[in-house]
Amino acid sequence: MTTLTTPPGPAPVLSRARRWAALAVLSASLLVITMDMTILNIALPDMAAELHPTAAQQLWIVDAYSLVLAGLLVSVAAIADRWGRKRMLMLGYAVFAGASLLVMAADTAGEVIAVRALLGVGGAMVMPTTLSLIRVIFTDPKERATALSIWASVSGLGAVVGPLVGGFLLDHFSWHAAFLVNVPLMVIGIVAALFLLTESRAANPGRWDAFAAVLSLVGMVTLVWAIKQFGEESSFAVPSAWAALTIAAVTLTWFVRRCLRSDHPLLDLGLFKGRQFSAGIIAALGTTFSMVAALLLVAQWLQIVQGVSPIESGIRLMPIAIAGALSALVAPILSRRIGSRAVLAGGLALAGVGMLYLRLIGDSLSLGHMNVALCLVGAGTGALAIGSAMIMGGAPTEKAGNAGALEETAYEFGGTLGVTILGSISALLFRAQFTDSPQFDALHQADPALAGQAEESLGAAVTIAGEAHMPDLATQATDAFTHSLQSAGLIGGILMLGVAAVVFFLTPKGTEVSNAAH
Repeated sequence: MTTLTTPPGPAPVLSRARRWAALAVLSASLLVITMDMTILNIALPDMAAELHPTAAQQLWIVDAYSLVLAGLLVSVAAIADRWGRKRMLMLGYAVFAGASLLVMAADTAGEVIAVRALLGVGGAMVMPTTLSLIRVIFTDPKERATALSIWASVSGLGAVVGPLVGGFLLDHFSWHAAFLVNVPLMVIGIVAALFLLTESRAANPGRWDAFAAVLSLVGMVTLVWAIKQFGEESSFAVPSAWAALTIAAVTLTWFVRRCLRSDHPLLDLGLFKGRQFSAGIIAALGTTFSMVAALLLVAQWLQIVQGVSPIESGIRLMPIAIAGALSALVAPILSRRIGSRAVLAGGLALAGVGMLYLRLIGDSLSLGHMNVALCLVGAGTGALAIGSAMIMGGAPTEKAGNAGALEETAYEFGGTLGVTILGSISALLFRAQFTDSPQFDALHQADPALAGQAEESLGAAVTIAGEAHMPDLATQATDAFTHSLQSAGLIGGILMLGVAAVVFFLTPKGTEVSNAAH
């Protein structure tokens, strides 16, 4: 991939006002997509109560969006290089709006999963273009560093807006409203992009490798599916999962070798030779692994265990989002004082401590303790501002499209793996403790079919306990879920501390993001 141009000539230099207005449009893309993910966390209990999805279907309702998006990011970014990034962005807005409207016709868990997958297609059209367009629009290194910091902080803002908007909508409407809110936002995005953004393409990107695109999609889908199967069965003796894992290994290896041998690869994997770039990717992957999984589990804990309303649940989730947004804005300033690698690695470690805190507090976990943990995780995830600047600064300007696609893939794949792994572990631990109780045995003896439904999820267990007038069963279910949440926090926290150590030693000493973007 070579220098970005806007046919028929070079991209025009935009005025200062138009540059920052364009950044607002591009950041709004991330805002809507992040908001869509956190709205779902709030809407999931109501959705589960109406559609009665299995535990596996609940995970797929969450995972389908991120999995499809992550699988398509590289391919769509390559198409945008040839067709035009502005066009791809606007088409993505339209697909996202159309998919959101389709939820009105969805009345089963499978249909909701299909809608979420289509939303992932729209998101894949939007996300890879944002970073590369920022790289083109902001030619001044200091302006670009500021723009990337603002872009990263929007992720925290989306996490605030999502639960609040979702809570408000669910207090007044059905769970369908959590999808329909995307429609007017996407329409506004199309109009704004039409007037504020300029088109950009790669001058000589080479032929699009359709076979490599298929390999990357198949590899990523089968990899996550295999991980989910191992988790749901709580055993490694799952032949179908091993078959999927084998397919993933073969296709992803084939994809890597094809890209390395091509003169115009679908994805330039040579970028990973840069330690700064690699450290930023690892940081993005590890941070979203922690944050997305934590938000999903905590949202369920707040609504079902603590019994708060959807909108109050949104308010209770504000600490992680506000701390993350503020931390993202402060991170570049702090990095100039103590270095980028110290800020980035320190942020990851802080997020890990926040997750460990959930476990270390023991049986006395309360809303106050949860606020402390959320603030720590949020403040740590704000380091993504530094990670984003390291990724974009660690790649040459002509590789901005590839760098943006890899960063977005790390974000989305990290979130998907976090929900898959930590969500599956939490579900397994919940089921193990809940079913090993006299209350569950009593339900099983009275109605084995109801007992089978109750063990699928916390929401189902509490609902069935209420209908059967068995308050002790509900108490046992909420206790089991709280313990499973804490165990997931322990595992996630340890992993985050490990990622922090890797990032610190991998990042070259003296790395400074404000000088890296050029």
